[in-house]
Amino acid sequence: MARSEQRSVSVERHIAAPAEAIFTVLADASRHCEIDGSGRLVRATSSNIPLTLGSTFSMRVRLGVTYPTKNRVLEFEENRLIAWAHWQGQRWRYELEPSDDGGTLVRETFEWGTARWPRSIELAGAHKKNVLSMEVTLERLAAIVETPPAATPDTDADNAA
Repeated sequence: MARSEQRSVSVERHIAAPAEAIFTVLADASRHCEIDGSGRLVRATSSNIPLTLGSTFSMRVRLGVTYPTKNRVLEFEENRLIAWAHWQGQRWRYELEPSDDGGTLVRETFEWGTARWPRSIELAGAHKKNVLSMEVTLERLAAIVETPPAATPDTDADNAA
């Protein structure tokens, strides 16, 4: 759909971890509940691990009631890009750009221009709510993959004083 670019929201975060470590989490649908910032994902009910182009996976989602949803990976470039959509057509995309410092710029995008009923998403305000949820998702993702800096002898001595 040509209008999909007009119907998307994105958030970015620099994560102090290599793209490979981040992608490993994203390509494992059983870990999506761990990183979900919306609080709506209950559990993965089926998953192809790791996800690849064309893979399908199912999740239990809670939005008032709990229901199953089946997703298909529609875009895939290992360690760089993964995107999936469910039967209604909304798409979730993660783009990873390695940075010179060994970290990765991660961009999460929710695209509803590809949905069967994009106007219903707008009327419900889901596209606006998803921005905050995506920020929390990237925060949780960072917490999982970032390694705290190793303590140095000087740092340990300063902390003990």
